[in-house]
Amino acid sequence: MGLDKEHSGMLDINMEKVRTILTHTYPYPHEHSRHAIIAVVIGCLFFISSDNMHTLIQKLDNNIKWWSMYACLLGFFYFFSSPFVGKTIKPSYSNFSRWYIGWILVAAVYHLPSFQSMGVDMRMNLSLFLTIYISSIFVLLVFHLVFLGLWYLGLVSRLAGRRPEILTIVQNCAVLSVACCVFYSHCGNHALNEKRLGRRDSGLFSLWKKGETSIWLSKFLKIYEFKDEICKSWFAPVGSARDYPLLSKWVIYGEFSCSGPCESSDEISPIYSLWATFIGLYMANYVVERSTGWALTHPLSVEQTEKLKDEQMKPNFLDMVPWYSGTSADLFKTVFDLLVSVTVFVGRFDMRMMQAAMSRVHEGAKEDFLYDHLSEKDHLWFDFMADTGDGGNSSYSVARLLAQPSLYAFNDESLQSLPRGDLLLIGGDLAYPNPSAFTYEKRFFRPFEYALQPPSWYKDEHIAVDKPELPFGVSELKRYDGPQCFVIPGNHDWFDGLQTFMRYICHKSWLGGWLMPQKKSYFALQLPKGWWVFGLDLALHCDVDVYQFKFFAELIKEKVRETDSVIIMTHEPNWILDWYWDDVTGKNVSHLVKDHLKGRCRLRMAGDLHHYMRHSRVPSETHDSVQHLLVNGCGGAFLHPTHVFSNFDKAYGATYEMKAAYPSVEDSSRIALGNILKFRKKNWQFDFIGGFIYFILTFSMFPQCNLGHILHKDDTFSGHVKNFFSTVWDAFMYMLGQSYVSSTGALLLLVAAISFVPSKVSRKRRVAIGVLHVSAHLSAALILMLLMELGVEICVQHKLLATSGYHTLYEWYKSVESEHFPDPTGLRTRIEQWTFGLYPACIKYLMSAFDVPEVMAVTRTNICKNGLNSLSRAFSSLRIANYKSFTRFHIKEDGDLEVFTLAVDKVPKEWKLDPEWDNEVRQPQMASHNRKYPSKWRANAFHQDPINTVRIVDQFEIQPTYKLQVAAVNGSMSH
Repeated sequence: MGLDKEHSGMLDINMEKVRTILTHTYPYPHEHSRHAIIAVVIGCLFFISSDNMHTLIQKLDNNIKWWSMYACLLGFFYFFSSPFVGKTIKPSYSNFSRWYIGWILVAAVYHLPSFQSMGVDMRMNLSLFLTIYISSIFVLLVFHLVFLGLWYLGLVSRLAGRRPEILTIVQNCAVLSVACCVFYSHCGNHALNEKRLGRRDSGLFSLWKKGETSIWLSKFLKIYEFKDEICKSWFAPVGSARDYPLLSKWVIYGEFSCSGPCESSDEISPIYSLWATFIGLYMANYVVERSTGWALTHPLSVEQTEKLKDEQMKPNFLDMVPWYSGTSADLFKTVFDLLVSVTVFVGRFDMRMMQAAMSRVHEGAKEDFLYDHLSEKDHLWFDFMADTGDGGNSSYSVARLLAQPSLYAFNDESLQSLPRGDLLLIGGDLAYPNPSAFTYEKRFFRPFEYALQPPSWYKDEHIAVDKPELPFGVSELKRYDGPQCFVIPGNHDWFDGLQTFMRYICHKSWLGGWLMPQKKSYFALQLPKGWWVFGLDLALHCDVDVYQFKFFAELIKEKVRETDSVIIMTHEPNWILDWYWDDVTGKNVSHLVKDHLKGRCRLRMAGDLHHYMRHSRVPSETHDSVQHLLVNGCGGAFLHPTHVFSNFDKAYGATYEMKAAYPSVEDSSRIALGNILKFRKKNWQFDFIGGFIYFILTFSMFPQCNLGHILHKDDTFSGHVKNFFSTVWDAFMYMLGQSYVSSTGALLLLVAAISFVPSKVSRKRRVAIGVLHVSAHLSAALILMLLMELGVEICVQHKLLATSGYHTLYEWYKSVESEHFPDPTGLRTRIEQWTFGLYPACIKYLMSAFDVPEVMAVTRTNICKNGLNSLSRAFSSLRIANYKSFTRFHIKEDGDLEVFTLAVDKVPKEWKLDPEWDNEVRQPQMASHNRKYPSKWRANAFHQDPINTVRIVDQFEIQPTYKLQVAAVNGSMSH
């Protein structure tokens, strides 16, 4: 018994871990690939270390020219692959970009001479890899089709109906091919006969059968000999055709490693054995798992369960929109929707006209647009934010702050308590890049629902027919004590003619825990102490339509008293955009402000620009202009600079001065440098657009056939540089004088560059800036083209490229294959017949497509010899999630309006379930706004949570109109 216990202790194995190592639960079978990769890497390290590295290094060419080419290649590779290092980027085409860059690097490096001098034959490895890779994919695809057919006939478990991921097949085939290539590089394809090897001594532990440990250690120290023993003992052929007569016509044979004449081998190739073993293990594992469901249903280990729980206990936020991506379907849809909106809706059909036509008249104003249920309060807290739906982390950070019962924010050295707003005003652009059910639900509604949950009876698919739909027990809107929300649409919300906005805002009752009473896209709110908010819908006109203007004009005439104060909320801050672009927009809004309100507009606020800026009117005799101009578009979108607007000082015939900016002008200038340093890392998809532009600019100048003067041996380094740049200048002059394609592309690029310069800049400066911009791109394109051609020319001169035709690698492989991979039974010929020639053709053209440098060199040489007839005829950019803010207002009992702008410098990227929220005792029907901890997620790090880092970046007060009128009367009487 004691002995049994001792043995059980030695063999105490955690079977849960064994099962989860051997069988991965989700998704099948990526974990197997990871284990296989680890095994292959360990094998590579072992075999490489078996050679004398010191000798290999000594064999490297001592030539700075080749080392320079290596450095350039690795530098380019790092530049193009740097956005992918250390992280997985979605969508899947990023993986294509990542592997294609690696593909090009290997294809370029293997032509350089140092590998041959090191005794490493890259051609064999690459050609063998591509051959095994294509063959493996073909075999596994046939296997999966057969298995799915058996499932369809009901011969295997229902779990077999789950299709395997193509990425899984490709990944496993890549690992299998690498393993076979590593084995061949160090063990070859030798068929070892019985006499020379002695099969009785070829077991797994043949090295230990000599008896003496010292002998084994001495062999181990001679690691090269140890490697040979590994190849002979552990990876010997499994047998001969005589041992397996059924396989005699279905195998690839090995070759004898004999010095003299040898008989033809009937031994099965060890590479074929290794490949068949891997393929068989894959198939067997797949059949077992998909037939029994064991790995798919077996419980996880405790550690994996906790890890999975942690992953599930995190919000599923979308990444910020890649605005400079040339491959985003959403952005193409946005452009299409914008074109449709401009050509169809603008001037032809306007949803605002239909809203006005369908509304009933009530006491001189349309009841669907006017809300006065908050006007009788003694005081009121309300919030304003805009531009919400870009990144989940940033939008949720702001929504989490808005949802708290109260906030404690630092203002310089003091700490202020600010209660939650009873009213939330959102200034448009609810979801980017275009309005759709997906973007509204994922980018807009989800962060707010996480921050403040909707009522338990609320259903996502519910359509509000008769708003406001109040909670049970509340008879009228005045009696509702929870937070409410009113929204105006932005330009992005208008891209589909306002259809999604109407569906999700005007016909839904809840934005998370905020009640949405509004029925139309514009509205008027009567607030306490004579304050009003006019929410205007500018659509894509940058102005209100006639019907909207008429509503507000009649409202001012009938409802707004001479002593009242008005806040106008729009999406676009046309006062600052008109100054920037030297334009005049929003004439109807200006007419409403100057000629109807006549000085009662105390504040204009808007979003659209994703920063915070406040400008206040300089005291003057002009009293009919707006006193304060406020921009706050930091609700969740990427960051816009503030320093480019720092010189704004004129609007509505009055003079203004900047009182606050967030981020500060200095910080904004510093962040702007990121466009140079970080643009490509954040916007690697722009390579598609930039590459296309550069291709158009240089296409007609390829190839440069006369580059010998640059490489002249007798020239000094300065001479090489001078010749290089003189060639660049000659190419530039050729482009201007003879290349219609490149010159047209350069002209179009110049027009685009000039159009992006602000209109307020003088015409001469705009042209100068545009010319400098385009000249920089032209220079970069020409220099890169010539560097590439110089590299190709050097390799051609040293006979490393263009030594034969387009299929050099395949032709070389065919000659080596016939010598080192015997096929006495004609298996390859039969496969070629069965696949109608696809088998060799696919491998042939895959090798040609892989060897990009060779194709370029051959094409270049043919064009230089025979001409073209030889060719066959067959900052939003930076997506900065930080610097988020919103503005909180307080109408005091004496009528003054306090304004606080609260900001968070750094937005968290990792969230976890808030234990306070999870553990809070609550009644089943308890409204979320009555909870002490209303938000579901908190930042992973306590010191990064927005609640703990929020601060006040601007604070001021606005006196109501009647106080200013009293002050003006008293001032005139004193005079």
